Amino acid sequence: MIIRAFRNYNPINILWLIIILFALRVGFLVNTPGHVNFTLLEPFARTLVPAGYEQYISIQLNIFLAAVIVLAQAIMLNTMVNHYNLLGKPSFLPALGYVTLTALFTPFMVLSQPLLCNFLLIWMLFKLLDFYKSDSGKAAAYDLGMIVAAGTLIYFPFIYLFLIIWVALIIFRPFNWREWVAGVFGYATIFFFLAVYDYLNNRLTDFYHIWTPLSTKFPNHINIDYYNYLILVPVIIILVLCVVKLRENFFRSYVHVRKSFQLLFFVFIIGGLCFYVRADFSLNHFLLCAVPAAVFFSYYFLYANAKWFYELLYFILFAGIIYFQFNTF
Repeated sequence: MIIRAFRNYNPINILWLIIILFALRVGFLVNTPGHVNFTLLEPFARTLVPAGYEQYISIQLNIFLAAVIVLAQAIMLNTMVNHYNLLGKPSFLPALGYVTLTALFTPFMVLSQPLLCNFLLIWMLFKLLDFYKSDSGKAAAYDLGMIVAAGTLIYFPFIYLFLIIWVALIIFRPFNWREWVAGVFGYATIFFFLAVYDYLNNRLTDFYHIWTPLSTKFPNHINIDYYNYLILVPVIIILVLCVVKLRENFFRSYVHVRKSFQLLFFVFIIGGLCFYVRADFSLNHFLLCAVPAAVFFSYYFLYANAKWFYELLYFILFAGIIYFQFNTF
C-alpha cells in the first residue's frame, strides 16, 4: 500500500513521508550512541568558520537535524524529478526512495559532510539537466565548477564530482572548449580566494598539502563484514529490476529522459568510487549515491506491474532496515 500511495502526486504524501522518516529511525533512536563526531568542513577550511560549534550539538539534536535535512533533500529531489519529467508522470516515489536509502545504515542517520554535500549534488543536477535546452553552457559550467569547489571545502572526495560536469557536456551538448574550460575557472575561483586567505595568514604551505590525497592509490582489497550488509540484498534486487525496466522503455522515452538517466548512472558510479581519497573513510560516504539511486528506485516502483511483488519487496527493505537497527552481527 505504501508504494501505491506514493505513486500519486498527492500533497498528503508529505505527511506520510515524515511518518516513514521517523519509523525508519526508531531503532537508532532507541540505541542512540553516546557520541557522534561531526565536522562541518575539511581541516584545510575549518578556519573559515567559528571553532567550537560541535559542543552545542548533542546526539539527539544531531539526529533531529539530520532527519530534517534528509526530508528537505527528499522534497528537493522529488521536485527536480517531477520538474524535468524524468519518470513520465509526477509522483512522490523519488522522495520515498531517498528517505528509505538514507536510513540503510546508522552512519547515514547523523549529520555528516556527505549528507550536507547532497544539497550541492541536487543543485548540480538541476543545472546539469538544463544543459539539454540551453543555448550556451558556459555560465552554467562556471557555476557548477564553483559548486563542486564549495563541496570540496566541506568534503574533499566531492572533488571527483567535477567529472560529472564534463560527462554532462558530452551527453547533452556539442563540443565547445569554452564550456569545458569554464568549469575549471569556476572551480579555481573558490580556491584562488582560499589561497589568498592562506597567504595572508602565513599558511600557504597548507594550501599545497590540500591536494595530497589525490595521489592515493585505489585499494586492492576492502575488509567487509558481510552480515552487516545483508540489507543491501533487496536494494540490489530493486536496482537490477530498474535496469530491466529502463531497458524495456529506453527507446520509448524522450531523448532528454534517456540522457538524464545516463548522467545519473555516472553520478552513481563516480560518487561511489571516490571513497578511497580520505584515509578516515566512513560508510556515510555512500550517501552521495543515494540521490541517483533514489531516482532509479522510483522508476522501477512506478512502472512495476505485479503489485503484490513490489509492495512485498519494499516491505522487506523497510522491515530489514528496522531489524538491523536493533540487531547487529
